[in-house]
Amino acid sequence: MTHSRLAAAALAASALILPATAAAAGDAAAGAQLFKVQCGACHATEAGKNLIGPSLAGLIGRKSGSVAGFHYSPANRDAGITWNAEVLDKYLANPRAVVPGTIMPYAGLKNDAQRADLIAYLETLK
Repeated sequence: MTHSRLAAAALAASALILPATAAAAGDAAAGAQLFKVQCGACHATEAGKNLIGPSLAGLIGRKSGSVAGFHYSPANRDAGITWNAEVLDKYLANPRAVVPGTIMPYAGLKNDAQRADLIAYLETLK
């Protein structure tokens, strides 16, 4: 393959990869809106403020079942999960598959792009 053909093939391949990478990164602003609609009734974003569900402030890097003052189900308390983007993506798609026995009454978010947006937003909550 000549240098120009190799360069053209690399450029074509990157054009296919870049949209997927951008979608995987998510849009935090869109995620904030989605959070209000799908999560905000049960979860606060302020540290130390628990609602029906635990506060999601500082979620990324946190161990499951570790928010002070929140009464977790045994399933969530003992899950042994450290929340990161990969785990959240699976959990938000199907919570009961990741934490069997969870009492969170959320059926899951099936749309990949919306999950990426929501995760991007959750990553901003320090």
